[in-house]
Amino acid sequence: MAKKTIKAIDALEEAQRIALAPFVFQTSVSLRKLGVFSYIFDNRDANGVSLLDICEALKIPEYGLGVLLEMAESAGLVKKNDAANFELTKTGYFLNYDKTVSVNLNFTNDVCYKGLFHLKDSIKNQKPEGLKEFGNWNTIYEGLSHLSSEVQQSWFEFDHHYSDGIFTEALQIVYSKNPKHIYDIGGNTGKFALQCLSNSEDITITIYDLSGQLKKALKNVKDAGFGSRINGKEIDWLAPNPQLEKGADLIWMSQFLDCFSEDEIVKILKSCVAVMDDTMPLLITETFTDRQKFDNAQYVLEATSLYFTALANGNSKMYPATVFIKLVEKAGLKVEEDIKLGEYHTMLVCKKNEA
Repeated sequence: MAKKTIKAIDALEEAQRIALAPFVFQTSVSLRKLGVFSYIFDNRDANGVSLLDICEALKIPEYGLGVLLEMAESAGLVKKNDAANFELTKTGYFLNYDKTVSVNLNFTNDVCYKGLFHLKDSIKNQKPEGLKEFGNWNTIYEGLSHLSSEVQQSWFEFDHHYSDGIFTEALQIVYSKNPKHIYDIGGNTGKFALQCLSNSEDITITIYDLSGQLKKALKNVKDAGFGSRINGKEIDWLAPNPQLEKGADLIWMSQFLDCFSEDEIVKILKSCVAVMDDTMPLLITETFTDRQKFDNAQYVLEATSLYFTALANGNSKMYPATVFIKLVEKAGLKVEEDIKLGEYHTMLVCKKNEA
């Protein structure tokens, strides 16, 4: 993202904002959770609200609320009107009410905040050193089913927010391939499988995933009444030679391969190639950093890469399409269709390359 040249005084101010960014972030989290942003906005027609009004209504000590609102005013989240009462700024409004911002904020606070303290060590050691804040696992995926309910909720909301919206559009492409049996690689909580089975009476699905996620996904799908058309296979993609069984006529991967390093991506795709014939499509859906229309979308993706570095596995990232397509080709596949989905996503329809 190219940035315009700025004056030294403005650059210094920006540097100070970065140096103190954690204070502003935790101020925002606290004001949200205490209900202060909501209370100020709900009373927007009353010429703002005073510090004492908020203290009394929300039962918050005056000292604590005072320091929070002072920081929030300096950061441009709230402002005082002519009556010296507090009002919510547009930035404060989006922090409290915008769905995407809310998902990002909760993911940062609940999942990433403590772990990012270990980012430097993660970079040096090529390991997710921040994961120790949660438990003794090699990757976050091994421990995901053991994390607290609050952390799990923020993790899954972040993951689903950036994937669920394109399922309807993506399924039209899936159905156009006339599959009877789909392999859902990295089935997560089974959301794709559920939507796919709900809109088709003929398709069956096998989910390949780690044990903890697989159990959750299969339960969700079976509880919805599709037990006769769903199956599951445990697999560890970090094992030396992970293998799929033959039997599918379409392979689906959505925001799965970005959880692995370049070498691991090639290994996973080669495992898929081993069970594919010339006609079987492999559908890969990803959010590529070099295909984002808006700078803030690229910003979110590149921040997500640091989550992978510090907490998830220590060696993966959100990839640019230019790099990713080379990995696909290295694994023995060719991209037959390159399709834009929604605002952020790309689907690569791949076939086995017999050349």
